[in-house]
Amino acid sequence: MYLIVNLWCVLAFFALSAAAAATGRRPLASPLIYGASAAVSLAGLILALAEMTGAPMAAALPLGLPWLGAHFRVDALSAFFLAIVNFGGLAASIYAIGYGRHESAPQRILPFFASFLAGMNLVALADDAFTFLIAWEFMSLSSWALVMAHHREPENRRAGYIYLVMAAFGTFCLLLAFGLLAGPAGGYTFAEMRAHAQEPLTGALVLVLLLLGAGSKAGLVPLHVWLPLAHPAAPSHVSALMSGVMTKIAIYGFIRIVFDLLGPPEWWWALPVLALGGVTAVAGVLYALMQSDMKRLLAYSTVENVGIVFIGLGLALAFRANGMDAAAALALTAALMHALNHMLFKSLLFFGAGAILNATGLRDVEKLGGLIRLMPATALFFLAGSAAISALPPFNGFVSEWMTFQAILLSPALPQWGLKLMVPAVGAGLALAAAFAAACYVRAFGIAFLSQPRSGAASMAREADRFSLATMAALAALCLLLGVMPGLAIDALAPVAQGLIGTHMPRQLSEPWLSIVPIAESRSSYNGLLVLLFIATSATAAVLAIHRFASRAVRRAPSWDCGYAEGSPRLQYSASGFSQPLRRIFGTLAYRIDERVDMPAPGDTRAARYRLELRDMAWETLYAPLAGVVMSTAEYLNRFQFLTIRRYLSLVFFALILLLIMVAAWP
Repeated sequence: MYLIVNLWCVLAFFALSAAAAATGRRPLASPLIYGASAAVSLAGLILALAEMTGAPMAAALPLGLPWLGAHFRVDALSAFFLAIVNFGGLAASIYAIGYGRHESAPQRILPFFASFLAGMNLVALADDAFTFLIAWEFMSLSSWALVMAHHREPENRRAGYIYLVMAAFGTFCLLLAFGLLAGPAGGYTFAEMRAHAQEPLTGALVLVLLLLGAGSKAGLVPLHVWLPLAHPAAPSHVSALMSGVMTKIAIYGFIRIVFDLLGPPEWWWALPVLALGGVTAVAGVLYALMQSDMKRLLAYSTVENVGIVFIGLGLALAFRANGMDAAAALALTAALMHALNHMLFKSLLFFGAGAILNATGLRDVEKLGGLIRLMPATALFFLAGSAAISALPPFNGFVSEWMTFQAILLSPALPQWGLKLMVPAVGAGLALAAAFAAACYVRAFGIAFLSQPRSGAASMAREADRFSLATMAALAALCLLLGVMPGLAIDALAPVAQGLIGTHMPRQLSEPWLSIVPIAESRSSYNGLLVLLFIATSATAAVLAIHRFASRAVRRAPSWDCGYAEGSPRLQYSASGFSQPLRRIFGTLAYRIDERVDMPAPGDTRAARYRLELRDMAWETLYAPLAGVVMSTAEYLNRFQFLTIRRYLSLVFFALILLLIMVAAWP
């Protein structure tokens, strides 16, 4: 029953897409389509929450390949990711009711917005390889159309082209992975794949293809190059969906195949997953630290958080392969909870960036400043999202990263030396990434919201509309709620871990004072409620003490002006200046820096000029040379279009002779 209603929700999204294509230019189309999308997403969310605790349900429809049909299934794992998709869709739709008023070409966005939500729902519901790949490709194409909404800008066209190429590459890798899973018998349904255990070598090949296919969509380094280009190009509510939701669908595909269809894992499968997760987490936050474009900063931060999720998945693989089911359940729950948390706080931050963009027309943090006085509510919500993504208690980001560290602390019990060496190194990288994330968002919030406006547009900013503020307020409240009461999410994830690992973490809501105990009280525990009470009590006591004992006299004095009498905003700390020490330390390791200073000679009245250019090492070392080879090959082969008829006939003749020789020589 529930599954059929899920499919009706998908059909409703398609109907909304068709209606938007017909009415997208009308003034009322935007709020009506987004409002209807919110209603359908709410229905899908309620269904998904109900399905997480129920028995798996399956259905087959006479669609697709004649001998296969289209198979759909919902279990605890797919229900959890359906909840992420539909909650993200609900938040983005409500936010877009207000945000969409500022959209110059809504007819280019509305038809593909609902179809994008439909595609992500279908991926989570698919129960055979053909349906999964069709839904996956439909999700990619509809999101590509949203990236290309403002196609007249050259940067957006380049972003759309790179995204399309990476999406095609990822789908090709997934196609090969499903071909290996289906085997010679051609069992393309997930039930048939699940019933036949794979050989270790075949499983390893499937794992590599998954890391390439699902990893390219999720944003694993070095497959992340599309992400910092596509996210800034898309409208902000679409960026929130792509970053907070679509990357989770890629993670779902990885979990579904590795933990469900591949069968029992080998311990060494965890090594590439852990290595890629650790490198992705550190590299992503290092790239984010150096960005001045607000949305590009958030995109690189998504790369970091995807790396954290894959660290948890790699730990779960290692523990499961060694029969440490309780530790595997902890690591898997930490990964799933971080996926949920990332959807919440990254959507909040992209909505905040969209509010700033609407208010100022700017994404460059170097031109912002002083917004806390002009946009106080947005500043408060953005601060909450920054604290959550920086893993600061009592917000939700701290809980999932703390649980990941608890799983890392269980790694000495692993018997293999490869894992004994790999896991502590990844743990050190995770700690480094957490510290850099805090610095990154101190920089982003401080430069954008504090001090004086650095441009006229920033000084004229106005608060966001009520739909945007309501959405951001709800997400900020959920970030705090799941940080204070994480047992709600942990217990809700128990059926998912039970279905994949065979066990789950201990029930948390029965613990006193809402504490969470990952393994046992003798090892470690955390209480978000007590942390919140301590912070509130300490802050209140400090305020009362200051107001009680400090002097009430108002004192005014000039601030330090570096020796300049003019109080210009140019004398303020800049984003580039904030990140300069880390740029000098990690610049040669993480990115190729082109830093030039044009300092006039004494007596020359010209202004000094400073130029900083950062390059993505993955693009410079992998993709740029490959693109050069492809272009050179294409230019060489282009000559064959301008041959004479005699040369064409000669080529056909020699090709025929070569084929005949090959057929004759074939044994």
